[in-house]
Amino acid sequence: AAMRVARVQLAAGIDPAANLDAVLRLTQDVEADLIVLPEAVMCDFGLPEMRLGPVAQPLDGPFVAALAAIARDHSAGVVAGMFERSDDPERPYNTLVSLAPDGSLAGTYRKTHLYDSFGYRESDRLTAGPAEPVVVSFGDRRLGLMTCYDLRFPEQARALVDAGSDVLVVPAAWVRGPLKESHWVTLLRARAIENTVDVVAAAQCGRLYCGNSMAVDPMGVVVAALGEAEGVVRAVLDE
Repeated sequence: AAMRVARVQLAAGIDPAANLDAVLRLTQDVEADLIVLPEAVMCDFGLPEMRLGPVAQPLDGPFVAALAAIARDHSAGVVAGMFERSDDPERPYNTLVSLAPDGSLAGTYRKTHLYDSFGYRESDRLTAGPAEPVVVSFGDRRLGLMTCYDLRFPEQARALVDAGSDVLVVPAAWVRGPLKESHWVTLLRARAIENTVDVVAAAQCGRLYCGNSMAVDPMGVVVAALGEAEGVVRAVLDE
């Protein structure tokens, strides 16, 4: 069946309560089957010297509980990015959580490819997850989860599709910079075209990130997109 997808674009700060307020405000009138929120929407990465261990939460913590409430209130699936506690108290996981419409936890994906490029070292602050494809069943669709920098690795998208995914879900906080926005759009379209699957991407916006949340169909056509402003972009994915 067709699936209504809403991608929520916002600039998260380092106050989880304020971020959650923003998410609730932006989603209150959303009617969708699936709501996708950006990477690090629980708490942004902050300055490079900020320690992420103290802000990380367990999967049964307040952030996931709040997402579960949103899922139940909207009878919608929810995918969102958070920092999840790991065995290393200083270096949590950069995790996507997927909630089913009844609020139960449908799946988690711990970001595999940490962003160690363009002069930045995400691996100094975070622990990489295992290189295993995470595919979540959703109605008659199967969502393949990947995060931001993962988009630059075509093997990961292909592994998700080989594991049965027909929709790639890409929460991101894609950092601004020379040609970065062009890379973002090009790579989202490439992953759709080379795998003949839908791609839905929800990105952070604001001073640091390029926004441009969008949905791309299996032919590589951008069917709905936002620019740089906070907001919600909706699309219907055909069968």
